[in-house]
Amino acid sequence: MDERVKNILASFRGHRSEIIPILQAVQHEFGYLPEQEMKEIAKFLRVPESQVYGVATFYAQFYFTPRGKHEIKVCLGTACHVRGANKILDALERELGICCGETTSDALFSLEKVACVGSCALAPVVMIDDNVYGRLETKKVKEVLGKYA
Repeated sequence: MDERVKNILASFRGHRSEIIPILQAVQHEFGYLPEQEMKEIAKFLRVPESQVYGVATFYAQFYFTPRGKHEIKVCLGTACHVRGANKILDALERELGICCGETTSDALFSLEKVACVGSCALAPVVMIDDNVYGRLETKKVKEVLGKYA
């Protein structure tokens, strides 16, 4: 067992009710949920692996592949949708050379769409890490990404 996982699990009691906090802690450590660590979680909680995977796949916050250094979230809520968020998403996909839900080959960016970021007055909105880019236009996408390259 990876020493990092051992240290994470040591802070829990092994109750099934701890599954989400354990998954969160492991993902925080690795950036995603590696297969071997999922098996260790199941063993620690004394539950079938399918139960651990069932919980992890139910919640959109969990990832099973490595994420990019910078996470890009494109808001597709009503206000953003009406103001052209799909065009922004298309521009990001073209510029990054990936589709929504993927990570660039250099592991610099991951791209995903979200239902709402709570900044409707700034629509359309894109978040990169914790930075909000409001009233974004397709012609500014390359410039914004350049700040992270």
